[in-house]
Parts: sequence; structure tokens; C-alpha cells
Amino acid sequence: MITKDSPIAFSDPLPEAVDVVVIGAGIIGTGTAWFLARGGLKVLLCEKGRVAGEQSSRNWGWVRQQGRDPAELPIMMESNRIWRGLAEEAGDSDLDFSMCGCLYLAEDAKGLGKFESWHEIAKQHGLDTQMLSKKALAKSAPGVNGQWVGGMLTPSDGRAEPFVAVPALARAARGLGVSVVENCAVRTVESEGGSIKAVWTENGRVRAGAVVLTGGAWSTYFASNLGLDIPQLMVRSTAGRTHPAPKVELPNVSMPGFAMRRRADGGYTLATGDVAEHYLSPNSFRYLGKYLKLLGISAKDVRLRLRMPTGYPGGWGESTCWRGDEESPFERMRVLDPPASELASKRLRARLPLRAPWVAAAGIAEVWAGMIDVTPDAVPYICEAPEPKGLFIGTGMSGHGFGIGPGVGRVLADLVRGQPPGHDITRFRFNRFSDGTPIVPGPY
Repeated sequence: MITKDSPIAFSDPLPEAVDVVVIGAGIIGTGTAWFLARGGLKVLLCEKGRVAGEQSSRNWGWVRQQGRDPAELPIMMESNRIWRGLAEEAGDSDLDFSMCGCLYLAEDAKGLGKFESWHEIAKQHGLDTQMLSKKALAKSAPGVNGQWVGGMLTPSDGRAEPFVAVPALARAARGLGVSVVENCAVRTVESEGGSIKAVWTENGRVRAGAVVLTGGAWSTYFASNLGLDIPQLMVRSTAGRTHPAPKVELPNVSMPGFAMRRRADGGYTLATGDVAEHYLSPNSFRYLGKYLKLLGISAKDVRLRLRMPTGYPGGWGESTCWRGDEESPFERMRVLDPPASELASKRLRARLPLRAPWVAAAGIAEVWAGMIDVTPDAVPYICEAPEPKGLFIGTGMSGHGFGIGPGVGRVLADLVRGQPPGHDITRFRFNRFSDGTPIVPGPY
């Protein structure tokens, strides 16, 4: 995991002018910068804290096609193909992808029925997803305890190591000419005649004709200063890792209340998947109506915390507007680093020995948390903003961003270049929560 105390690894000189500025060096922003540079554009990738310092180094590390929203699935399938060749293309083994598969386990007929419904979507897209019988699970999930009635497996899914992969992709982007600067917040955007003209960073002004906002949990806050409304809220998600444990050939495994995947260091990344904690803020009440359907689906997993901590994006009493020559909130909190949830930690420690005692014997080495940017329908924004011209947005990945990151980066890069995105991205448009379209939550 990367934090504000991690050494600065990227400190390129700030250029006077570029073609595109990418704001936020998580997996989406870094992937976008990589593809823009491959397209011959001059790019600045600005990060207020550390590359992958927030959710991009704190996620589960799954590269998962299985269970995706139908509109996301084609982009995710492309992203899977990108991941397979990324280490070789970038020349960095830290981008290694392990095609281990992804397995969902069902403990009752209702859960299995949901898998069977999604399997029909997989078949429409030619994905290699399989339904597994109770008997077949013994071979696919050795050593995973539970009373399972069946499961669903996608063999072409896999995993990568978030905290090493994203910085490796940033190094590869820099090798293509991208200027990568950590500890350099973009404060705001300057426009003229309705079009992007420049950005103001804490270290000075940079001329640019296009900007890509990939700020994760901070995106709504940044956009509001430009007069743009991006409905999005944050939830705290907790995960952990074990010390090295015996190697068992397992796919990424998800079951009710527990998930695990093998790590490159020999341990296992763990999560409960059923604790999503939301700190109340002004936007919680402002956007409440838009989240009612999603809340109805996930209410049993959501826990409300009464007050957002000081300095978190959009919290009570925080600045709501600022100029390019003023210190911004992004400089006052370099890395959003929430403490791990006590509830999730307790559940994780209780469930691990029940589900995988041979992993529990290794012991839990660390538990951490990150803030996930969730939209009202749990699918992202991948679009151009209505104004100013030249502003593009890739945010709201809703906990699904790591695996799909390279694919979204490729789509955003083509949008910036005025090229067809190669997929139907209507579902991810900017104004879908204000144009009267019914809100239909995807899988979360």
C-alpha cells in the first residue's frame, strides 16, 4: 500500500505547455496518460499526493470480467486483453498479470440463480464463464470451506499487484514522454471562450488544450469548483493481507461475506465484501434521492458514520470554491488514508479461520482501508463534460476500477483525440442523472 509517507518517485519538471493534462495518477489516470502518449500527444500527469496513493493501491487486485454490468463488460474484456500483454509491452515485470480465474460461490438457490442470470450475459459476449456444480467445486476451490450449492467461474479472469503495477505503468508512461509529477495538485482549470486554455497547479500554470479528470473520490469536489455537478459519494472499504501461506492453486474466490486472492508475495489479500461505510456530508443529503435504488439493493451492507472527518473531500465546513492562485483542499490532504474499519476487521479475523484455516495459520499481517467513489448506478463516468470544451471525465468506478483501468484509459484517450471509443459508452454519459432517464443500478 502507498501512503503520504511513501517516498516521492516522480518529480519531473513542470512543462510550460502540453496537449493534455491528466488530473490524478491512479490506475485510470495513469492508463489514460499511457495511451495518450502512445497516440503521440504531449501529456502531463499530475498527482496531488503519490501515484496510486489512494484506492488504486488499496483495492483487491482483481482483474475481473465476471459479474460486470452489461455495458461495462465489453470494455472490461478489452482491459483483460490489455493486461495480458502489458508487462511485455511496457517492459516491466511489475505489470505481470496472472490468469488465475475468478470464482463465485453460492450457498443457496437464490444466489445461484443470480449467477445463472449473469451467465446468459457472458454467453452473449462470448466470455468463457462456466456454471459449476456442487461436485465440481471441490476441484476448483480446494481448501475453501462452506456448504456450497454451486458456483460460477471465468477462467480468463486474473489478478495483478496494485501497489506495484500502477507505479510501473507510470514509469512506462514517462518512458513515452509523459511528465509525471507527484506532490503537485491541480487547483483548477482555466478556460477562454468556453474552451480549456490551461490548468493552475500549486507549482504554476500549464497551458493545455484538454484536461482529463480522474480524481477518484476527489472528482466531484474538483468539478464543483468549476460549476459542474457530478453525483458521486464515498464509501470506506476495508481489506487485509496475510503473511506467506502454503500455495494452493486457487482462482480469485468470492463467497457470501468473504473474498480472497493469492498475492505475489505468497500471502493472500482478504476482504469481507459486506461492509461499506459512508461518512455523512452535505452531498449525502443533496444526492439522497438519486441513491435510493442502489441503497435498496445494498442496504444490509451499508453503515452510516455520522460525520465526515476534517479534510475529506466535500466534508462539513470545507471550502466550496477557490481560485488558481489560492491554496486548494487538495494540498491540505495529500493522500486520503482512512483508518481500517473496526467492524470489517473483526469480521475478517473471525471468518478467515472458518473459510480457509490453512491461510489463517499464516496470520494476518496488515489491515487497511480506502475510499471508493460510488455513483448512483454503480457504474462510472466515461465522457466529455458539457463545458468547458476539452474537459473529459473518468471517475466513479464504484470499486471496479483496477481491473478495468487500462480499458477505460484507452477509451478516454480516444475520446480526447476525437477518435471513436470503440464501445457504446452511452450508459456512462455525464448527464444521465439529470436527463430524466431511470436510474438502473448495476452489480455492486
